Amino acid sequence: MAAEVPPDAVGRRVSCGTDYGTVRYVGSVSTTAGTWLGVEWDDPQRGKHDGSYEGTQYFKCRHPKGGSFIRPNKANFGVDFLSAVKDRYGLNDKQEVQYGTGNTVVFGTKAVEFVGMDSVAEQQRQLNKLVDISVRECAVSHAGQEEEISRTCANMRHINLSKNLISSWETVTTIASQVQNLETLNVSENKMRFPSTSTFISSAFSNLKILALNQTQITWTEVLLCAQGWPVLEELYLSSNNITVLERPDNVLQTLKLLDLSDNQLLDGNQLHLIAQLPRLEQLILRNTGISFIHFPDAGFGCKTKMFPSLKRLAINDNKISQWSSINELDKLPSLRALQCNNNPFMDTEKNPETLIQLIIAKISQLEVLNNCEILPAERRGAELDYRKIFGKDWLEAGGHWNPEKNKPSEEFLAAHPRYLALCLKYGAPEEGELKGRQPLTLKNQLLTLTIKCPEKPEQKPVEKKLPESMTIQKVKGLLYRLFKIPGSELKLSYESPKLEGKEVELDNDLKPLQFYSIESGDCVLVRW
Repeated sequence: MAAEVPPDAVGRRVSCGTDYGTVRYVGSVSTTAGTWLGVEWDDPQRGKHDGSYEGTQYFKCRHPKGGSFIRPNKANFGVDFLSAVKDRYGLNDKQEVQYGTGNTVVFGTKAVEFVGMDSVAEQQRQLNKLVDISVRECAVSHAGQEEEISRTCANMRHINLSKNLISSWETVTTIASQVQNLETLNVSENKMRFPSTSTFISSAFSNLKILALNQTQITWTEVLLCAQGWPVLEELYLSSNNITVLERPDNVLQTLKLLDLSDNQLLDGNQLHLIAQLPRLEQLILRNTGISFIHFPDAGFGCKTKMFPSLKRLAINDNKISQWSSINELDKLPSLRALQCNNNPFMDTEKNPETLIQLIIAKISQLEVLNNCEILPAERRGAELDYRKIFGKDWLEAGGHWNPEKNKPSEEFLAAHPRYLALCLKYGAPEEGELKGRQPLTLKNQLLTLTIKCPEKPEQKPVEKKLPESMTIQKVKGLLYRLFKIPGSELKLSYESPKLEGKEVELDNDLKPLQFYSIESGDCVLVRW
């Protein structure tokens, strides 16, 4: 008996084994008997042609080898939502009830006390307990009978519908409209059709806070149309959708706190200006979006931009940013606290990874986390002091001066180092002896001349040592153990500097090098135990 083909088969999503595709044609093919389905496969490797056979074009494909014909009995058109839920949670009719020992009934693998109710009512109670439901890869294609979901699964709040056979946003709306308190919805990896014009705004998503639409082929225009029905949405995930152009979201997405646009090749960095007025946006994920620059033209050197007023966390890793000027621009963001920026060409301009991190920290004043690593106060202080020294000669040559009244570096210098004057105000202008410039990293340049003192043993004379600035605190302790015959694990180290006005800085991380703490020649290391 031939498999029945749904009347709305064209445009429907189907699976065949582990492969997914979209039906583009239903009918006869050439002189062969019977009905065929023309399918455009998600994976072009599964296909054989572009939808043509023996010179006749039956359907079109994006890829020249993305299509093929299959018999209807090979295609899975999917099941309704509730059938998938029952099957996933062991509550379907085939394995609905097994009688256990005593007064128990077993539903799937869960034993429930039997109190005389029939199996259907007991199944109903089990389904009503479900709050967090995942039917990922369960071939869900439609909602099922009207209001059946609301009658059966009244307490659902979180639904994972990813990688199913959903063909349209309308199907998602039909399912969601039956879930009164839906808060989280994941419909990623469903290639769907979305509304192209303003339609009736459903209340189905009135409580929705988190929505994932990764790999659904949605455009930004379609996002804004659908967003009219997402009045309290806080997190929106849109990765891998071929979104290239953004538009200003007027009166929608105003409650959004997180937006993920990763793996969409945006036209350019200026696209970000179009979403820069989202008032509550705290986290923006732009990984692998192809952007090559970031610029906030409304703010000058040392000023804060009015764009992205609430943005705390920004991910721009795996992009094409080649100029340090884009990192300078990030200091204009008033609320930025965390940055991910690995795998960008600008990072190749500095060979020493420690120096690279220091430069980024020094350029962005409020940063607290860089590439998922917390920036400790001592690390920030060291980075800023080093930045002030490294570019001190450039500052002088550009018109900088120790006398504040004569300190007028050029516009070019300020454009390259917009925080330099602020660092001079914070720590004082660099003294001539500090201007080390960009010296080659020879051993001589890396050696520190330090005085070692034991405050608790005044009879012990101070010792002067030359130590590499790359030497870890752990190795310093080992050296001091040999010097003072004290177990290294019991040592507590700190240092004093003439520039710290009597303050001590603890050397409290055994794995960090001396340069991490910005120790300089002439400083004094204090040893206690």
